[in-house]
Amino acid sequence: MDYTIRDAVAEDMPYVLDLVRELARFEKEADAVEVTVDDLVRDGFNDNPKFHCFVAESGARIVGMALVYNRYSTWKGPIIHLEDLVVSEAMRGSGLGTALLNAVVRYGANMGVKRINWEVLDWNEHAIRFYEKKGARVLRDWDVVQLDENGIQNYLDKI
Repeated sequence: MDYTIRDAVAEDMPYVLDLVRELARFEKEADAVEVTVDDLVRDGFNDNPKFHCFVAESGARIVGMALVYNRYSTWKGPIIHLEDLVVSEAMRGSGLGTALLNAVVRYGANMGVKRINWEVLDWNEHAIRFYEKKGARVLRDWDVVQLDENGIQNYLDKI
């Protein structure tokens, strides 16, 4: 299989958003995606980008993506967060997931980060095995905590 992993450009964002929506359907959250192509272009391609994105291209088609952003650990120092790594369903098992993860790990190493973090759904055993086989630790004793937009507003209303 011929493919290329490269840094995304603004013109890739419609295809990246398609992959994000594909992931949302897989995760049984099809209606949860609110971000738009305009949001991705504005937030990722300016003087102070909020994320870095890699795409997997095969035959002039975007068939995978990985999106990361900077974080800081008070215990370790600079880290990056892998928000999503998506390979289109038709291309799964082709090595693209490994190639995208390789790009993310190289990117983090070149930045000098101390850790790369990401989440995986507890029922996605295939992904868990994939990440563990690559040497990642899945911390099953931690829970993800979030405040969504409504939660933020409700919190602020109470203080």
